[in-house]
Amino acid sequence: MKFDPNHQPYASERLTLGAANGVVATGNPLAAQAGLEMLKKGGNAVDAAIAAAACLTVVEPTANGIGSDNFALVWMKEKLYGMNANGPSPASISLKEIQKNHEKMPVHGWTPVTVPGAPAGWASLSERFGSLSLLECLTPAIDYAEKGFPVGAHTALMWQRAVEKYQEIFQGKPEYEEWFKTFTFDGKAPEPFQIVKLPHHGKTLRLIGETNGRAFYEGVLAEAMEEDALAHGGYLRKSDLAEFKASFVTPLSVDYRGVEVVELPPSGQGMVALMALNIFKNFSVEDRDATYYHRMFESMKMAFADGMHYITDPAQMKASPEALLKEAYGTMRSLEIEEKAKIFTHEDPSKSGTVYLNTADKEGNMVSMIQSNYMGFGSGIVVKDTGISLQNRGADFSLDENHVNVLAPKKKTYHTIIPGMLLKEGKALAVFGVMGGYMQPQGHFQVVSNLIDFHLNPQMALDAPRWQWIKEKAFMVEPAFDQEALEALREKGHEVKIEKDRSHFGRGQIIVKLENGAYAAGCESRTDSNLAVY
Repeated sequence: MKFDPNHQPYASERLTLGAANGVVATGNPLAAQAGLEMLKKGGNAVDAAIAAAACLTVVEPTANGIGSDNFALVWMKEKLYGMNANGPSPASISLKEIQKNHEKMPVHGWTPVTVPGAPAGWASLSERFGSLSLLECLTPAIDYAEKGFPVGAHTALMWQRAVEKYQEIFQGKPEYEEWFKTFTFDGKAPEPFQIVKLPHHGKTLRLIGETNGRAFYEGVLAEAMEEDALAHGGYLRKSDLAEFKASFVTPLSVDYRGVEVVELPPSGQGMVALMALNIFKNFSVEDRDATYYHRMFESMKMAFADGMHYITDPAQMKASPEALLKEAYGTMRSLEIEEKAKIFTHEDPSKSGTVYLNTADKEGNMVSMIQSNYMGFGSGIVVKDTGISLQNRGADFSLDENHVNVLAPKKKTYHTIIPGMLLKEGKALAVFGVMGGYMQPQGHFQVVSNLIDFHLNPQMALDAPRWQWIKEKAFMVEPAFDQEALEALREKGHEVKIEKDRSHFGRGQIIVKLENGAYAAGCESRTDSNLAVY
């Protein structure tokens, strides 16, 4: 029987699911089951999150890898924790040296590679909160890498697009040979549901599990990364890896109509979502009409204007996040919104690849986690014989010496990936996230409004038609977007186009904690995503 698994001519209705003992929601059903396996073994929400995250590096390598960065919000034993596992630029990189050959930071190759944080994030969370060993949590991912897994339909589509692109721009360049050896099969991308094995990937995950991550930052894997970088003109060194540690940080939040919306602090862009909410909450919401969308559009543009101007390595920010999130500042910004569309920034948000997941256990603990190689497969660099696919996060650095996010040694860049959480009266209410580069704060903004302003259930809060700001007055919307509102928005000066490819609008999951202690969960309809409930 032949069919195209990505051809969806009819609306597919998913229902919100309930669970009594735990939930794992990810962008792939195999990863969700990996997390559920940890819960059934007696692990907690953190163990489940680590298992799912590691599994996603295997089964969805189109968006993340062992060389990713990783962030998490953790609600554990009635306390909130934030974890940042994103590394800085290498110590040996030089702005002047990069400027000699580039007008902008390159997006592929070794130059945009910063210190990968994901393995350190897994190890740090496991050590502080885990009930199971790190190796136990990585075992499902190791098994899929070594024994094989069926490639999901949406993942196969993204894989095919990457192979076509890389064959055009990478073919014949020695630094990318390992990528083709690792991720193509007889020179091609895998078909949907084709069984794929990634043996080097499995071996590397086993080393990370057996050493609690030390092999990646101090041992043989660190040596392999340095050797590969030296061979191809890269800047990453074993000393950069050895110096890196994941950090626990104090999350940021704003009150949105009686619910506390929580995000991680810079250099991530979570505060962009918070700034948008802080502006928008000054308006009442009566209906999902053109006025509602116009105010959202303008709030989002203003939030990005501030975020792109101020957000960088937190040690080098020129304004504190707390100042930008003051209620008075949000009110002041809201007064700038008029009846017609205005331009607040000239920045041009770009595409990316990210995976989001969330978990909850029978004790009430919850995790919101996200990791990414940034743009699809990332830099296109795979370290020889390791399966380590490296992110290209440094592509967001500016080469303008006057820009707040200018490239410098040992500096963290503006970071797009953000997990979200909701609190009510000081207790965890929900964990949520939406993937997709600069779409992420926009997705968070829309999902929070769907949940709080319109009281939608988790599944409908995700499936509601989305919009995305592109630049200046330009937006794109999904085909199901209300046509009457669309025409009215155009009359207000917004340049709105309909985009049929829904992959542009992010992919997310939500888990809500109910008053009876059970959970209600929804999972994105725009991808291979799935829920595993217990």
